Amino acid sequence: MKGQLAEMMARHAVPGRLDWIGLRSARHAPVDIVETAELTEGGLIGDHGRAGKRAVTLIQAEHLPVIAALSGNADVAPERLRRNLVVSGLNLWAIRKGQLRVGDAVIELYGPCPPCSRMEKELGPGGYNAMRGHGGWYASVITPGRITVGDVVEPMFHPPRT
Repeated sequence: MKGQLAEMMARHAVPGRLDWIGLRSARHAPVDIVETAELTEGGLIGDHGRAGKRAVTLIQAEHLPVIAALSGNADVAPERLRRNLVVSGLNLWAIRKGQLRVGDAVIELYGPCPPCSRMEKELGPGGYNAMRGHGGWYASVITPGRITVGDVVEPMFHPPRT
């Protein structure tokens, strides 16, 4: 039974896709939307992120309409949420503490990104709570490399132990 559960947890219907890349040169600086970026151990070149577990942030495209609905907005553009990468087609919760290949790079998801108080200003009253549980994930860089909008995002799992 244990092997079956591990097998099911490692299986995804389809690989995901990198839909959007955003760089923030400083903490409160505007987000620059780019088509291609370089991931290093310190994070994305041109981004103010830091090395380690929080080198890069991701959010699922599927959560953007949910955040919009919960915050009373018609839609929510990714740059308003200040995450680095928007991916679609994968449940990031299902990959927690797992690795993803994105373009030439490999990242490891660590934990959910909690919303910051700026979401109240950005999304309006209730914006903070709209982001709770939908704010994305932070990750470290395992293998540096180039990433490009449209790249396949694929979980990398090790076979379960028997």
